[in-house]
Amino acid sequence: MTAPAPVRTATAADPARVIADDAEALAVAARLADEFRAGAAERDRDRRLPYAEVERLSASGLLGITVPAAHGGADVRAETLAEVFRLLATADPSLAQIPQSHFVYVGVLRRQGTPAQQEFFHREVLAGRRLGNAQSEAGTRHIQDIRTRLTPAADGSHLLTGVKHYCTGALFAHWIPVLARAEDGTLQVAYVPRDAPGLTVADDWDGMGQRTTASGTVRLEGVRIPADRVVPHHLTFQGPQLHGAVAQLLHTAIDTGIAAAALAEAAEFVRTRSRPWFESGVATAAEDPLLIQRFGELGIQLRATEALLTAAARAVDTATADLTDDTAAEASIAVAAAKAHAATTAVDTGSALFELAGTRAALDSLGLHRHWRDARTHTLHDPARWKVQHIGRYLLNGTRPPRHGLL
Repeated sequence: MTAPAPVRTATAADPARVIADDAEALAVAARLADEFRAGAAERDRDRRLPYAEVERLSASGLLGITVPAAHGGADVRAETLAEVFRLLATADPSLAQIPQSHFVYVGVLRRQGTPAQQEFFHREVLAGRRLGNAQSEAGTRHIQDIRTRLTPAADGSHLLTGVKHYCTGALFAHWIPVLARAEDGTLQVAYVPRDAPGLTVADDWDGMGQRTTASGTVRLEGVRIPADRVVPHHLTFQGPQLHGAVAQLLHTAIDTGIAAAALAEAAEFVRTRSRPWFESGVATAAEDPLLIQRFGELGIQLRATEALLTAAARAVDTATADLTDDTAAEASIAVAAAKAHAATTAVDTGSALFELAGTRAALDSLGLHRHWRDARTHTLHDPARWKVQHIGRYLLNGTRPPRHGLL
């Protein structure tokens, strides 16, 4: 495994950029995507963790684009945020996934944090500090069976004890939001400094795809946390909310970006390297009518996914402007539809790349298999079949989707 590097903290001499608006956010994301695309295959092949790239992401100001305008941020639309993630994922979906939890937990602070907590952490985020995550646990009954404990200490602080897995972003983070159960059974999130005594981050992620997310293990052994670094996460799900819709929207954007990159790379390979099948009677593979047909089919599928992503993001923006039970439900259903479609598109396109490009595309040295591996790994976050169930119930019986953060 790659040895962890120290987490750099932005300084007054090296401040993060503060992005002004949606247009600037999109321009910066497009530029970074072009930069990150160049070394993506090599980083995947060698499992070279993207420390330098993550620092550039921080310095770019993109991590602060959801900070409210009152605290100096651009407060971009969900549609813009989704497009930022899609652009980054077309270049390197591991890099795109690393800040996903960052934006989710900035959102938790915005909804449940006290004014003092919001002011402090929004300032941190605008300065380029990164939030990771330590939420999932292995070996429990299910994903919401959280056994990490937050217990009160005599001095008014809290102690955190537990083990977390799949902690994407934690290795690169300045702050690690940790989901834990309080003594009363409520779910809390503690924002823990990366260098807190008793906290260790192990780079033990060995997934076949999304290889450089460093989604390893976080161990907490009596980590002491001041009371003002704890936010009541369970209140997130009381009343209409968009926590799950936003989180899933970003996952959808990543899947969409993977599909777009796979299709673009397949087209480039066929144009420049594939040989035509001898029975086709054409001079180049790009003139083969059967390949043209298949590219057309995949292009239609990708366009549908991109349209669903845009529609879902706009539904989130609509609900943000007028948050009710009905608008929140519509946003969740729109995101669920986009996510289910994007998952299929990403996996199908990553696989079809080889069918289209031919035998040579399967050479390990080319690294084209990373698209399918990334898609297959990333789409395992939550089962699309349950999203389809909720969509069906909503359409048939008007049943609103549940408020559990995964829809």
